[in-house]
Amino acid sequence: MKISSVRAYLLSYPFDAPIHLRFHGGERTILKRDAMFIRVETDNGLVGYAPGPGSERARQIVDTAVAPFLINRTLADPDALRVQFMQGPGTDADVAKTYCSVEIALYDIAGKAQGLPVSEFIGGRVRDRVRLYASAGMYLPPGACAAEAAAIANLGFTAYKLRTALGAERDLDTVRQLRVTLGPDFDLMVDAHTWWRMGESNYSLDTIEQLAGEMSAYDIAWLEEPLPPEDHSGYLRLKEKDLVPLAAGEHEPGEESFLDLIRTQAVDYVQMDVCLQGGYAMGRRLFSEVARSGLRFAFHSSGTALEVVAAAHLGVCWPQMVVEWLEYPCYSSPDRAGMYPFPLAAEILNEPLEVDRGQLTVPRTAGLGVTVDESVVERYPWIPGPWSYFHTDSPAVSRPVTADRMSRSGGQSG
Repeated sequence: MKISSVRAYLLSYPFDAPIHLRFHGGERTILKRDAMFIRVETDNGLVGYAPGPGSERARQIVDTAVAPFLINRTLADPDALRVQFMQGPGTDADVAKTYCSVEIALYDIAGKAQGLPVSEFIGGRVRDRVRLYASAGMYLPPGACAAEAAAIANLGFTAYKLRTALGAERDLDTVRQLRVTLGPDFDLMVDAHTWWRMGESNYSLDTIEQLAGEMSAYDIAWLEEPLPPEDHSGYLRLKEKDLVPLAAGEHEPGEESFLDLIRTQAVDYVQMDVCLQGGYAMGRRLFSEVARSGLRFAFHSSGTALEVVAAAHLGVCWPQMVVEWLEYPCYSSPDRAGMYPFPLAAEILNEPLEVDRGQLTVPRTAGLGVTVDESVVERYPWIPGPWSYFHTDSPAVSRPVTADRMSRSGGQSG
């Protein structure tokens, strides 16, 4: 079979009014949420889907570099096509990363052609389910955060990740109230990546060390990105103090930086958005390094259900002692707790994912085992521009957040 079409569709869900989230030293303004899905079709009518970065730059790369390379090529072995692409257009790092997102759709087609799930093409599954950590808690006051976490726990989740950024005392109080509300056996993940985005109010190293030590009394699963992501030596020094488990990785720019993070053992949990930061092939290489280093892996995922299930197919190819967690963004609805509404995240699929008692069962049907509802293209048309902004009080600066950048001044993560 030959590839006949490669398309990238950008989508946006605008909020009725901007969401303003105050943090210590500034404010986060969220205007919309963006997404992308990639559609690949073959001359025998098979269609494969993949999640992609919600950015015009990524769509341009698909249109001008990936699609011209793939169209009219025989799809028999996605790995062979990737090797050829990397020797040509893929010598550009951004182009290579986008190709690896598109490649998930090639695996989806290959699985459908042979009647096998994607997991059987990328290593072979060793389990059917993967543990989820519910991700919400957007800079909420302690009591409100505890109430949200309790509502999410009532949905069956056994782990909750919150974003802390209200000042050291209130951050600690939030964790304390969460532990009291949720009990001793519920896993808590603390995402601190705003601590280094506060301008002159950034948490000092002494404050970070003190907070980490104080949070350890509440048995948190990990402290995520308390330092700027490029400061691997700082992470290692903090880790050597053995205060709490550390996690990082969602802002790493490429494979070499991931390998440095792993081989220096600067963190306990390595995080990667496999679908957007390098694809299945890079994920498999990094998982091997994670296992050799005696570390753990936790998927970062801040997008749609398509992204969650695509990552899960790789996760179940490894035992839980290596790939322990998959992030599950919890978006709000009139009858459901969560960080904010993003109905597109679920509606992108024709059928809901099978989530039970905090675990996702990965489909055993052919390909990814899900089908994209292509009507989302008309229902959620693309709106150009950043999806959110970080505003700091001192200096008085506003930094846009888009899916094009993964840096201290921007970044894709929620």
